Amino acid sequence: MPTVSTLTSPLRRLPLATRQASRRCFSSSQNLQATWGFIGLGRMGYPMAKNLRAKIPSQDTLFVHDVNTAATKKFLEEHPQGVRIVDNAREVAEEAEIIVTSLPEPKHVKAVFKEMLEPATLLTDGSVDKQRFFIDCSTIDPTSSSEVAEAAHSSGQGKFVDAPMSGGVVGAQAGTLTFMIGCPPEAVEGATKVLSLMGRRVVHLGGPGAGLKGKLANNYLLALNNVATAEAMSMGVKWGLDPKALAGMINTATGKCWPSEVNNPVPGVIEDSPASRGYEGGFGIALANKDLKLALKAAAEADVKLALGEAARALYDAVEKADNCKGKDFSVVYRYLGGKE
Repeated sequence: MPTVSTLTSPLRRLPLATRQASRRCFSSSQNLQATWGFIGLGRMGYPMAKNLRAKIPSQDTLFVHDVNTAATKKFLEEHPQGVRIVDNAREVAEEAEIIVTSLPEPKHVKAVFKEMLEPATLLTDGSVDKQRFFIDCSTIDPTSSSEVAEAAHSSGQGKFVDAPMSGGVVGAQAGTLTFMIGCPPEAVEGATKVLSLMGRRVVHLGGPGAGLKGKLANNYLLALNNVATAEAMSMGVKWGLDPKALAGMINTATGKCWPSEVNNPVPGVIEDSPASRGYEGGFGIALANKDLKLALKAAAEADVKLALGEAARALYDAVEKADNCKGKDFSVVYRYLGGKE
């Protein structure tokens, strides 16, 4: 699994095409401006866009769009310089050379890219006459992503990279995300330099769709580990074991995993964890369930035999609907299973 190291200095200029007139796409000239686009100011996208705006050159312009006008208004208030709010995705694509998208579901990604790519006249109608560099950080199914990538590539309007991330809202805010990317080898360097402005680590897993496949495999395992940790902790606590002592033992033994060590589901075991804050914040149960279902769909398409997936899906469906669990961090599975709080 090759890892591309994060740059040690802020982005100077990516080796993409150079514009001839008063604008450029990462030209070596410091007097010309680059244009960037960001679509999707959700829980992850908002802090990512903030980090991007903070780290690109001050003279560069960031074009931003989201259907939530309250989010765009807030973003502009916080960044009055070097930001332009636009009304639709097409305008972002017409104005920006590098476009990052962070959207909730496959249908949103498809709709946004359809709006950006149709009609296929970006290179003649837009303010930039070079191919765009599209980086999609959404977590969607590989099939949908491949369709979008093909639309971008076949129309000759841009290069596409799937780049789902890991690290949660905290990682997005701190700029410590890990991005798993799928793209041709020649796009790796450019994608890494852009993503390094919003994260700490970039892992190239292969061609188009590979980033998403890696992310879904990881989150499938995470969803199962979360359930197993909740069950094991509930088991031990009801047997009379001290939860901190039990977690400490597990985390030095073979049961150690991220849900046991970092996001333990028992309140009070990990200070400031979602469980210790009433299961607020963190990785929402709905998002965990969405990723699990995407992984199951992709596995079925590849004829992968799974022993635990459907049982986990049924459990997450029930937890997501429970009145005392909905909207909470996914470690709230512990509460749903009757764990002692």
